[in-house]
Amino acid sequence: MPDDIAGHSKKPGFATRLSHAGRAGTHVHGFVNPPVHRGSTVLYPDMATRKRMGAARFDQAMVYGVMGSPTHHALEDVVAEIEGGTRCQIVSSGLAAVTTPLLAYLSSGDHCLMPDSVYGPARSFCDEMLTRLGVETTYYDPCVGADAMEALFRPNTKVLYVESPGSHTFEVQDVPALAAVAHTRGAKVLMDNTWGIHFFQPFEHGVDVSIQALTKYVVGHSDVLLGSMTTNSVEDWETVRGTTLALGQYASPDDCWLALRGARTMAVRMARQMESALTVARWLAGRHEVKQVLYPALPGSPGHEIWKRDFTGACSLFGVVFQPGFSAAAVHGMTESLELFGIGASWGGFESLALPTSVTRTAGSGSFDGELLRLHVGLEEPGDLIADLETAFPRLYANFAA
Repeated sequence: MPDDIAGHSKKPGFATRLSHAGRAGTHVHGFVNPPVHRGSTVLYPDMATRKRMGAARFDQAMVYGVMGSPTHHALEDVVAEIEGGTRCQIVSSGLAAVTTPLLAYLSSGDHCLMPDSVYGPARSFCDEMLTRLGVETTYYDPCVGADAMEALFRPNTKVLYVESPGSHTFEVQDVPALAAVAHTRGAKVLMDNTWGIHFFQPFEHGVDVSIQALTKYVVGHSDVLLGSMTTNSVEDWETVRGTTLALGQYASPDDCWLALRGARTMAVRMARQMESALTVARWLAGRHEVKQVLYPALPGSPGHEIWKRDFTGACSLFGVVFQPGFSAAAVHGMTESLELFGIGASWGGFESLALPTSVTRTAGSGSFDGELLRLHVGLEEPGDLIADLETAFPRLYANFAA
């Protein structure tokens, strides 16, 4: 944080911190935004400096391109500010941010606990790569309580992974209670906090490593792939940082610069998108074709009470469960008739998206009687999005499977 606001007796608000973090400050001579630093080779004035920099692999030091530049470090400072951590590591994608800490904390013979609602590619990584490496994964019901979680732990359980809410079915986990169990057993708690972003402060709730797909709301414009891992202790930072360097993980400085630009407006975008998402979600909850809206910020939605306790806001991604009888073909037809919602698998950008979805479950969780549709609400006028959905609803009946 620049000295011109870090010295305030009262901590500035989130939007103010986003506007100033990762910059030199206001009382400097130069451009507002930091420049893009591109490079591989770093020159040293003498051998003493080279030796000193070579020992700084866990610091924000210019050693070699793959170890980061001032552009990377500026973004890392911003993300650490967003999540309330002390150090952050930027990697090439959200999936890389998932897999890198799993590899950092798990070795052959270890056991990992993953929520049944976890992001699909993360599940594939566990089932394929970790299995090949001799790591066993158990999938648990994301809504499990502390006592049931205790029973799932083994002497070799090294990682408890949480994703709250789940990015397809939006189960809200009791992260503080689960983290307490994990720490009692000596396990690390990794959390995919992409949905919570800054609305959930992971290190206040027992998380050791917070994972984000910066591709989503931080970038905000659907044109960059990036991920981050934020820590709050020296031990975890060195573990994550060391594994990142060992894997040769790297992110383009141009992409980091674009993410920095996106972060400056993230607070206002997210406030608008949350308000719009609530408006659309309330309208959908009143439709007789809809059995349930899966949006933790909506009163009556599953997980609302834990969300209200642990979160300060919500992003604009949520799910819709249709009444039994509407077929997958009917939901696909409705989705294809939407004009303002694109059919896309990502979220967090300025544009609205709709995606019929299905889930893979092995722990007996996530049972839904009707077809699922995931919606991301962008920056369009909510009234226009509602009108688009209302026009599309009749398509459900074209393939009604009563």
